Amino acid sequence: MEQKSSFEDLGLDEATLAAVAKKGFTEPSPIQVLAIPRLLEGETNLIAKARTGTGKTAAFGLPLVQTIREQTGNVQALILAPTRELAMQVCREIESFTDGSFPRIVPVYGGASIGTQIKTLRRGVEIVVGTPGRVKDLLHRGVLNINHVSFFILDEADEMLDMGFIDDIKLIFSQANSASRILLFSATMPKPILDIASKFMGDYDIVEEEASPEEPLLTEQRYWVVREQEKIEALVRMIDISPDFYGLIFTQTKADADRITRALDERDYEAAAMHGDIPQAQREKILARFREKKTQILVATDVAARGIDVEGLTHVVNYALPFDGPTYVHRIGRTGRAGSTGLAFTLVCPSERRRLENLKRFALKATKAELKEAKIPSVKEVLKVKQNRLFTELKATLGIKTENSNELKDTSVVATENTPATTDFFDNLKIDATFASLVDEICKNYDAKKVLGVVLQHYLGKALDTSRYGTITDLNDRSSRVSDGQIRIYVQLGRRDGYYPREIAEFFTNLLHIPQRMVDQIDCATNFSLVSLPESAAKKALELSEKDSKVPHMHIDSNAGSGRRGGGGSSRGRGGNSRRGGNSRSRSGNSRNRSDSRGENRSYAGGRDGENRNRAARRREQFGSRDSSASRRHDNNSNATKFIKK
Repeated sequence: MEQKSSFEDLGLDEATLAAVAKKGFTEPSPIQVLAIPRLLEGETNLIAKARTGTGKTAAFGLPLVQTIREQTGNVQALILAPTRELAMQVCREIESFTDGSFPRIVPVYGGASIGTQIKTLRRGVEIVVGTPGRVKDLLHRGVLNINHVSFFILDEADEMLDMGFIDDIKLIFSQANSASRILLFSATMPKPILDIASKFMGDYDIVEEEASPEEPLLTEQRYWVVREQEKIEALVRMIDISPDFYGLIFTQTKADADRITRALDERDYEAAAMHGDIPQAQREKILARFREKKTQILVATDVAARGIDVEGLTHVVNYALPFDGPTYVHRIGRTGRAGSTGLAFTLVCPSERRRLENLKRFALKATKAELKEAKIPSVKEVLKVKQNRLFTELKATLGIKTENSNELKDTSVVATENTPATTDFFDNLKIDATFASLVDEICKNYDAKKVLGVVLQHYLGKALDTSRYGTITDLNDRSSRVSDGQIRIYVQLGRRDGYYPREIAEFFTNLLHIPQRMVDQIDCATNFSLVSLPESAAKKALELSEKDSKVPHMHIDSNAGSGRRGGGGSSRGRGGNSRRGGNSRSRSGNSRNRSDSRGENRSYAGGRDGENRNRAARRREQFGSRDSSASRRHDNNSNATKFIKK
């Protein structure tokens, strides 16, 4: 049996070991075993291949804290990180290993007051953690001097290269102490990283964990197929049926993040949005509240979520299908950490099934776990779980033991000094005089049992009201398919143009002078939307699209089946789920359309935009190229808003 290493074996002194014990670390990770002794005893530069979540911050942070214990009047270590969130996280982690006074550490990054950062640097610090852009700015101002640094560390080096920081990094390298030890931590080893190593690092060692069979990810992966306009309803059911939901919801755009947060806030959920348009000071407050669990749900874009490391997440939700497999894996890795399990849910539109299959194959290979479809719970099922949870918590607060108190999985009520643990609670309870007089007044003429029932209904009834939940279409139910007398229409207006279901309904209402209730089954994609209209209204819309250059391009959705006779065999809301006919036409179509699509529909990495362009090209070819319609799309989209304003 292989003997495991301990922190004592790595060369850490008593003070550093005490800091490790205070953090609750009991056993070093493989990358820590490989890196810490080399950084404490060796002199060569080091490249460490380490993924996020493997303890790499401690791998270089502990040696820094142990080595830098004298004030020299100069910055002794510079750590570059790709994002401000990661810079702050690294700073906090290293500070947790210190006694609070030495070494002194400062994070520097854009979006925060540079004046405050300059004052801190002038007072004197030993370790600077910063983003390349802000570090370069401070160097240019002559405020930051790295001529005497002993350690130059690049954290998440491959991420910095992906974000385009290569020139900034080279400039910073050129101004750093040439005799400093260079430590480079990266999840991958692309050629640009090796080029940096050969140019600036001289002799260096490369360390990485020994290849071993990867354990399956401790995150259960599920997806729901749901129409775009019903995703909020699905999300609400997911939250309410999940005990102690504490999750991160990923969106593709800032607008989506704001819209989803508003919708959740209107339903009394503790939710906050995180994206690039939010000022840095506000972002820090949002993150602090989320870490303290004062905010239950964080809705974020991928860029804003970089570097966010929050323990104990129960859920990661992909509100929209990620653009590629690696992004999906990186997202869901935020939960199911430290031996605990987590849930990763992805909301998939019917038109995205093809991309979903590619994602499922990638996820199985990367995570050793299968992404499986799950059934969206009914309102009745959600309310049953929610009722049991609320009643159990109430009884526990009152100290009432129940036989079914363990029915709910993962639901526990922790007793505190103010929470009674026995049924003697009522015998020993003294009611405040203010409430006692009110109780006497109410119960004087009414039955106490009925009074209690009315009080419970008043305070819990809203949470258990069925009207709180909307309808979600069962896409596997034939009765939910396109109604007779309706035609499924493709219109070249999508989320990228600012069109969501409400805007689409308003557009057709103003265009055709019909009630909004007649604009049915709206599915919005990035570049287009699908909508079902009464046959006469659909024909009128198609005619207007043909004759009026101000009306966006439209055509009958071929994937909805026999739409010309009223959509009798089409799938409601599927938005192009069955595409065999369309694909065969595309393969035999003209080279211009195949060139435009660049084969992106064959690769998941091609992304949503590529598939949408490919789908639009197939449909233009099938129903007539309408070159003029395609070329004037952006003009049409701006003109289309006029119909809503009229």
